[in-house]
Formats: sequence, C-alpha cells, structure tokens
Amino acid sequence: MFTKTPSACRARRHRSRVLTAALALPLVTVAACGTGTSGGTTPAPSSPADTGSSGGASGTPRPSASATTPGTTAPGPTASKPSAGGSGGSGGTAAKKVRTTVYFLHGEKVSAAPRTVTAPGTATAALRALLAGPNAYEARHSRTTAIPSGTRLRSVVIHDHVATIDLSGRYDDGGGSLSMRERLAQVVFTATRFPAVRKVAFEIDGKPVKTFGGEGTVLNGPVGRADFEDVSPAVLVESPLIGDTVRSPLRVWGSADTFEAVFRLKVTDASGHKAADVQVRATSGTGTRGTFDVTFPYRAVGTGQGLLTAYYLSPKDGHAVTVDTVPLAVHR
Repeated sequence: MFTKTPSACRARRHRSRVLTAALALPLVTVAACGTGTSGGTTPAPSSPADTGSSGGASGTPRPSASATTPGTTAPGPTASKPSAGGSGGSGGTAAKKVRTTVYFLHGEKVSAAPRTVTAPGTATAALRALLAGPNAYEARHSRTTAIPSGTRLRSVVIHDHVATIDLSGRYDDGGGSLSMRERLAQVVFTATRFPAVRKVAFEIDGKPVKTFGGEGTVLNGPVGRADFEDVSPAVLVESPLIGDTVRSPLRVWGSADTFEAVFRLKVTDASGHKAADVQVRATSGTGTRGTFDVTFPYRAVGTGQGLLTAYYLSPKDGHAVTVDTVPLAVHR
C-alpha cells in the first residue's frame, strides 16, 4: 500500500492550483474582449438643426442598418431602429438616444426635420417634438407648422399598426381646410415614420374624431400618408435632413410622384458651385407615388452651408421646376 508523504501532497495540491488557474485564464480573457466598444466610432458633431428636445415610413424606403445613411452625419448618437413604444421607464438601463424625424411644412407641403429623443417611448417623444414646432434654424429656412401653439399630446396607443393619437382641443382650433389637412398630415407623417405604425386614428380630448375642424374634414377611419398626397411634395426627401452634415458619396432616399417617375437631385456647395446634378428614377410616378434610394458622388470646392435641390424638367417646355430644397452642411 502506497502512503503519500506530506511533501508529495503539498506538491500535488500546488500542481492542481496551477492547472486550475491556467484553465480559468482564457475565460477571463474572453470576458474582457467582450467589454470593448463597437466599431470604434465616435458621436457625430451636432448640426444647427438638432436643437429639439423631444419625437420607416409607409411608402418610403428605410435604411437597412443605421438611422444615419452613408454620406451623412447625424446631429448626435443614434440607435439602429427607432422604436414606436409608448412612454415609460428605462428599466434601470442607461437611456438611449435615438434620432428620429418630425414633419413640418415648407411651401405648404410636408418637410422632414431631425430630432433626437430618448428611448423607449420614441413615438410619443417625436409627437411632442412636433407639437413644439420648428427651431430657430428651421424657421430661418422657412419651415413652419399648421399645428396651433399650445396643442398638447394626451396619449398614444399603438395596436395592429394603427396609432390612436389623442390631442387636446387646441389642435382643431382655427384655420381653413388647407390648414386642417396640413396639421393632420404633419401628425400622420411623424407617426408613420415608425415601422410599427401604418395609419393614425385621431381623438380630441379623449373622443374619436369623425369630422375635423370647422371645415368638416371627414375622417371615416384611420388615415395614412396616401390620404394626404395633396400636401405631399412631388419629391419628399426623407434623408438627408435639414441641417445634416454630408460628405461624398451622398445617399438620398425618399418618395416621389413625378412625370414618368423621373426627377433630378442637385448639390450646391458653400461657394454656390454645382457639385453634382444627377437624374433619378423612382419606382413609379405619373399619379402614383414611388420610392427612390440613390447614392452618388459630388465634388465640392468649398466646405460650409450648401443645398440639396430636388427638381424636374417640365414636360411642356423643359424648364426646371424646383420641388423642394434641403439646407445642408456640405463637406469637400
């Protein structure tokens, strides 16, 4: 019978501890590798347009991975996809900033503008940002709102892709038929920017709306973007947004309804130089709104305040008809 000496026992225990430590070491290394930041990216600098505090649209293409697009710099950190959840606590986790979009008016047509909000509850925050109106930068570039000042958001409930939005009585005060349709469209476009929402049902002070405002705009049921084609521009640029910083190549996406689905996009740099002018074809046109998503290079001779212009050539005489303009910070 073999008897272990005290020194042999101590040696065996030492070897066991060494082996255990060696086996544990790779586990510690793997855990440490998993704590780094992703991609090595840094938050983008703020643009003049991103001063709002609180904010895929049906019929428009959606960025596949990021809330920003190649060639553009968002006004702040972004999340990959905006959630349309209602308001609520963050469950003890760090608040996430999400870039979303609200819709004001430019020349009596809806026009997209950026806002950064805190998730969850981004749809609620987006609508509150919309009710707050354009900021100073946007106002200087002729962005307006038809929504009466003092309108309050009472609640947002999303079910089966329909957002029931309850607003205070101030919402339907004053204005003619165009103003009524514009303010309805602003809410509809802002809400349907989120993939979970396709249509909107309106309530005023908790009561369902069947006819809206003194002009008696009829709302027989939930409404979507297609119901407001009359206040939609022939080319609606969904990205880049007013005040964004852009670099070449530039990605532009949105929706359009133009003759034979053809229009043009022009980039002008800070010196007034035409940096790019490209023809674009949407998926449909001539009375049917289609989508577009294009990426193209531009060559700027100066860096600073520039302009993206959407226009088409008149089928009658060939002259350029400007549809919309989006002020941008254009980098060389």
